[in-house]
Amino acid sequence: MRALEAVGGFEIHRTAPDRLESSIREKMVSAPPRLVIAGGDGSVGTAARVLCGTETELAVLPGGTLNHFARDHGIPTDLETAAVVAANGEVSHTDVAYVGDRLFLNTSSVGAYVGYVRLRDRAEKYVGYRIASLIAALRMFVSMRPLELELDVEGKQRSYSTPIVFIGVGERETRSPMLGNRTPGGRQCLHVIVVRERRAARLLVVALDAAMRGLDKLARTPELDSFMVDSCVIKMNGRRHHVAVDGEIVDGGTPLEYRLAKDALRIVVPATRRGGGEK
Repeated sequence: MRALEAVGGFEIHRTAPDRLESSIREKMVSAPPRLVIAGGDGSVGTAARVLCGTETELAVLPGGTLNHFARDHGIPTDLETAAVVAANGEVSHTDVAYVGDRLFLNTSSVGAYVGYVRLRDRAEKYVGYRIASLIAALRMFVSMRPLELELDVEGKQRSYSTPIVFIGVGERETRSPMLGNRTPGGRQCLHVIVVRERRAARLLVVALDAAMRGLDKLARTPELDSFMVDSCVIKMNGRRHHVAVDGEIVDGGTPLEYRLAKDALRIVVPATRRGGGEK
């Protein structure tokens, strides 16, 4: 908060995480032109759910572990610099996506990754985030089981037996060392990646191969399929399934309906030209 106080011009409120959404909604009654969120990706996502589709601009003061949203949009992770951007940056627009009625900013997935997030979150309390992530990843590769599903995409229905399906907002980098980051100037899309290989050891090889060669070399191979679309539907047996959404586990209905909302969120980013302005 000191960074915002140093810049000046902000009305600062400290809010408990479980009251963040209600607090933002209370502030939105007066339709503020700009709202700054100091926190990690979870807090940013909460704010986005409220602000999306409004004229209020979302500025971010990164305070999380990974800060995916800030990094994806060129927002500095240094708090003092980020505060200056929050006050004086220019307005841009970014895409969001929905699974059902749930908005997400980065990624969603079904299958083995759900178990990975659960184990990581439990282990993080004892060994920290990075070691917990490693433990969870190793466990995921060893114990993953295939999920039977149907994917409606590009006007066609495809059946899969897959351990993991990822859906990313925007085109993604698939080469080291930027693996998983948004592709600069990439397509506005949902990037759907279906892993077809079920054996853990082989899957690890495929993942490394994708990092080195790129998904363009592996798309629609026996190992994985890759699609860039505006919407898709995942159908699975059973009434409800758990879904990973921006690193959180939520209950998902059936079928899972994904859609892209282009330029739906107004955000504040570093100025790229004299005078600023909207992109």
